[in-house]
Amino acid sequence: MDISILIVNYNTCQLTVDCLHSVFASQTEYNFEVIVIDNYSKDKSVETILELFPQVTLIVNSDNNGFAQANNQGMDISQGRYILLLNSDTVVLEDTLDIMISFMDKNPITGASGCKVLLPDGSLDKACKRGFPTPSASFYYAFGLSKLFPNKPRFNQYQLGYLDPDQEYPVDCLVGAFMMVRRETIEQVGGLDEEFFMYGEDIDWCYRIKEAGWGIHYYPLTHIIHFKGGSARRRPVKIIYEFHRAMILFHRKHYRERYNIFVNGTVYAGIGLKLILALLFNRLKPVRSATSLTSDHQAEVKL
Repeated sequence: MDISILIVNYNTCQLTVDCLHSVFASQTEYNFEVIVIDNYSKDKSVETILELFPQVTLIVNSDNNGFAQANNQGMDISQGRYILLLNSDTVVLEDTLDIMISFMDKNPITGASGCKVLLPDGSLDKACKRGFPTPSASFYYAFGLSKLFPNKPRFNQYQLGYLDPDQEYPVDCLVGAFMMVRRETIEQVGGLDEEFFMYGEDIDWCYRIKEAGWGIHYYPLTHIIHFKGGSARRRPVKIIYEFHRAMILFHRKHYRERYNIFVNGTVYAGIGLKLILALLFNRLKPVRSATSLTSDHQAEVKL
């Protein structure tokens, strides 16, 4: 088996169906399997997937234990040389699998790769190529210096806005909406950290992959469409909380020992303040229609 495609579903029946249709429409010479992990959906997801896609391996959970744990379940039974994390709210092109697998085969020191990710309006999902959210990178991003000086690498350490999105290059981290990882890499660094519920686990994984000596590469010769949840409507408190909790987890795990008590205290205070402001602003937004946690999966760990 060349590649195992893992899709986590939580009440995103139609999005998942559209994603699966695009996967099985792929024009590729490689063999692939699709594993869908359902996190206790209350809609008709399970019945619909079983009916429309009998070739899919479906794991049905009795609880929603998060994006990281669900993907790890899929990895445990996967057989592919590569593992692809693919969001349920994405659509791949016919050539996406072929191009990305070919790239990985030709670059054996690359542990993980990602293609260009576009939003429905054609704009770039900036999370698809990022630097690590160090305290300085997060500071420049949070206070708008990255927008004021878009061509200055110093102020664009996080979103790498100074780099041409149509060129390929190594990066620090990719987005969990589309991340292809070599099996040997996973065997060395392990799966996703299940302490992260639905944000930050992709950045943490990339950090551990690079720390182990593997390369991470952005390869825009193909792309996918990512139907992210809109930000104009009210989000569940759970989503806001997990987003900010992930920031604390990541900093505590990878940066706390590198910085003094003043820097660490400032980081934690900044995250706490941002959480309070996010909750307040969220209350002013119109009520949002029911959406899945996975369709809102935007792991942009920042202050």
